[in-house]
Amino acid sequence: MNNGLGDATDIIGILVSVIAVAAFLVWVERRLLAVWQDRLGPNRVGPWGLLQVAADLVKMLFKEDCIPPFSDKVVFVLAPTIIFITMLSGFSVIPFAPGVGIIDFNFGLLYFLALSSLSVYSVVLAGYASNNKYSLLGGLRAAAQMVSYEVFMGISIMGVVMLSGTFNLREIVEAQRDGWFIFPQFLGFIIFFVAVVAESRRGPLDLPEAEQELVAGYHLEYSGMKFGMFFVGEYVGITLSSAIIVTLFFGGWLGPWLPPLVWFCLKTFFGTLVFILLRGALPRPRYDQLMTFGWKVLLPAGLVNLVVTGAVVLSLNG
Repeated sequence: MNNGLGDATDIIGILVSVIAVAAFLVWVERRLLAVWQDRLGPNRVGPWGLLQVAADLVKMLFKEDCIPPFSDKVVFVLAPTIIFITMLSGFSVIPFAPGVGIIDFNFGLLYFLALSSLSVYSVVLAGYASNNKYSLLGGLRAAAQMVSYEVFMGISIMGVVMLSGTFNLREIVEAQRDGWFIFPQFLGFIIFFVAVVAESRRGPLDLPEAEQELVAGYHLEYSGMKFGMFFVGEYVGITLSSAIIVTLFFGGWLGPWLPPLVWFCLKTFFGTLVFILLRGALPRPRYDQLMTFGWKVLLPAGLVNLVVTGAVVLSLNG
């Protein structure tokens, strides 16, 4: 990087790699869920079903792209682009390795939180513009769920900020050379992880698109490439969530023997596997249980973690 900015090659390489990884995760999730649930999974199109992703892409490209006549057409088209752009933009502040990244500035963590907040507009507008009662209910659920869990997410990472003394993600990684923050901030990590799963609307916290209740939720009326943008945006969001967790709590690129970029990619890939395992292992809670757990359990726990960490930092600094 030069003066905190990545050159055109870095930017294009990172964006292309992120989209390729998101597409690859579609196959990884299907294969892993099949293994865990004792079934075959995709195994017909190409070796080990690897070309299933390409087949899905061809289907989305050539499938009729319908815009319901009763929808708000401008907002209907705009909604899926918001989540796609915000998730991709989040990678601009991720420090992949020393000298590898797009931009490095002192408020990278706040930038990530801002983008995660903006992504809620995508699902809310999709639910509203579809003019469908199931889509609207899914959008309202998503708004309440994401706005609520953003509070717990922000509180949970304040302990990391206190220990590192910065909002700069690259400096947060460097502050973990003497030990990963997962150890002194284990409670903050648990709160942050639950909040990230809720923010990404992944199972078991995929209540905005619960099939048994809302058919498909906020993207019920979408098809073709617009549905594809929601679909890819979800997997880009999983990758981004894993990357930020690795950066804040697992030392980022730090590790012995292997090159820093390899360490970062391995840790991030392991994080995505945990996201996939959660979907296949845990049942979906009721919506009231999800909101009650957030406000009555995660919020007090986050405040306790914040107070205790502040007291420890003050005592160590004399």
